[in-house]
Amino acid sequence: MSSIHPTACIAETAKLGADVSVGPFAVIEDHVEIGDGCRVGAHAVIHSFVRMGRGNVIHPHAVLGGLPQDLGFDPATVTHVGLGDGNVLREGVTISRATQAGGSTRLGSNNYLMNNTHVGHDCVLGDHNILASGATLGGHCRVDDRVFFGGGVMVHQFCRIGSLAMLQGLAGINKDVIPYTMVGGRPGKHYRLNLVGMRRAGIDGDRLKAVSAAFRRLRARGTFDDLPDTPELAYLRAWLGAGSKRGTLAFFELEGREAE
Repeated sequence: MSSIHPTACIAETAKLGADVSVGPFAVIEDHVEIGDGCRVGAHAVIHSFVRMGRGNVIHPHAVLGGLPQDLGFDPATVTHVGLGDGNVLREGVTISRATQAGGSTRLGSNNYLMNNTHVGHDCVLGDHNILASGATLGGHCRVDDRVFFGGGVMVHQFCRIGSLAMLQGLAGINKDVIPYTMVGGRPGKHYRLNLVGMRRAGIDGDRLKAVSAAFRRLRARGTFDDLPDTPELAYLRAWLGAGSKRGTLAFFELEGREAE
């Protein structure tokens, strides 16, 4: 059964699924949809037009669906925030809704956003991403799957972050991050492959060797058309072939060692 604290303020048009918990002084506005088994902590604010799936955990003082931080936005425009299933949003997380009518800032499933992280308007995140404390995504960013953002990472608007990338704490990301790579510095630069992350994701043996070979070719500004058509390289080719508004981060110059 659902557990709603008597001090919570829930709008009449809000739709709450089964076994939903809402803590003291939480606010849930009109036109919100919350799936089964979600937990909304004390003083959290769920603004209008937020839709979330099952099993999400919203910790105290998180704010979902606030107006986009865009000076040209008309507050009367109906835009959304959408969450999949099993996301954890820790204390002070903020997610802004989209800017274009009918648009949505979207998180997939099983993402973990630590305290005081921010997802800007019109961002799209995939699944199993981790944002450490204070990480910030500017508007219109796209993050694929299983990316780790270190504490205090700042990502410029319109950047793309490929799957299984790992961003060093306090990195400044002003261009796209190639999948499977590790990035650090201000401005950020690629410096090697995220070998630990790939192995944990089951990418090893010949599949890992193929990614390593492709990364060496990219560093040398070459092509890898003759390399095996593994799932990882198929994704990498598609990612590199997609449009980019920011370009791609440069590479650190390595001294006496291979990138992988």
